[in-house]
Amino acid sequence: MGFRALSVPRLRDAGCFATTRWSVVLRAAGHDSAETSEALAHLCRTYWYPLYSHARRCGQTPEDAADLTQEFFCRFLEKGYVSHANPARGRFRTFLLTSLNNFLNGEHVRATALKRGGGDAMLSLDDDLAERRYECEVTTQLTPDRAFDRNWALMTMRCAMEELEEECARAEKARLFRALQPFLARESSAGEYARLADELGMSTNGVAVAVRRLRERYGDLVRAQIAETVAGPAEVDEELGYLLQSLIDPA
Repeated sequence: MGFRALSVPRLRDAGCFATTRWSVVLRAAGHDSAETSEALAHLCRTYWYPLYSHARRCGQTPEDAADLTQEFFCRFLEKGYVSHANPARGRFRTFLLTSLNNFLNGEHVRATALKRGGGDAMLSLDDDLAERRYECEVTTQLTPDRAFDRNWALMTMRCAMEELEEECARAEKARLFRALQPFLARESSAGEYARLADELGMSTNGVAVAVRRLRERYGDLVRAQIAETVAGPAEVDEELGYLLQSLIDPA
């Protein structure tokens, strides 16, 4: 996903954190249906798979894990769970996991769970894709909570990567992005930049500069993802450190 070679400078305009921090969470607690839908889509994109995987590691079957995750998100908004999220009480990541654990504990003692076809699905989620990803996860001794944190880190990086790819496509630099993307995860080997320079019609130094800029922009986008659910700029660095540690040393 790209973290060992990741450049993570501070955003050039630190003031942007004032408008983005917790913005997704707070919009989800509002009454504007358009805003709520947009915020829910953002939350689901980042947290759907980590929550699904967590439920699976807690012993749920693929079908029940998908149903319970779906139901959790629905209740999270419809029942006002999200309104209890408070930046002063800790990371949204932690709040969400605690909420899910409480929900799963409550569901465990119920004789029935939400069944497919038993109601209208509020969210459109790819259950099969989630299960295929779960089956491909490296078997580790991680607890469900630690695995959740690692999957959260991976999804945060993935969302930032997808946004970076979209930016490059809009700037008509899709080919350049595809060529340079591997260097977001690793350093170049001897002669690699020179060979790419020939293919792209650039100088070797030009390739090196392009890689550096791409890494910086990727770092900005990762930080922006994190800034959505922490209380302030100082906490972005702490959360970023935790993200990288979860990826590099998950055990």
